[in-house]
Amino acid sequence: MPKLSDYVQTAATEYLLETGNTELDALWAAEFFQDSGVLEEYPHQNMVAFYNMVQKELTRRADRAEKQTRMKLEKISWFPKPPRKD
Repeated sequence: MPKLSDYVQTAATEYLLETGNTELDALWAAEFFQDSGVLEEYPHQNMVAFYNMVQKELTRRADRAEKQTRMKLEKISWFPKPPRKD
């Protein structure tokens, strides 16, 4: 039986790949919740709580990507500019 966190990771990954969006669509989350087996494996799991966990994971991934991008841009700005040839 997969852990609930595995379902959350899978849902976040699939949603990002399908939509490229970090704002989770409630209908998509409900469909995943029912079709992926979360409902069967965790019958007492609240769908709203699952939605919140997936949204939190999407936000965490977006924040991490933003931070990595910022760090890479800062590295680029540290390189000295070559002298201009006139």
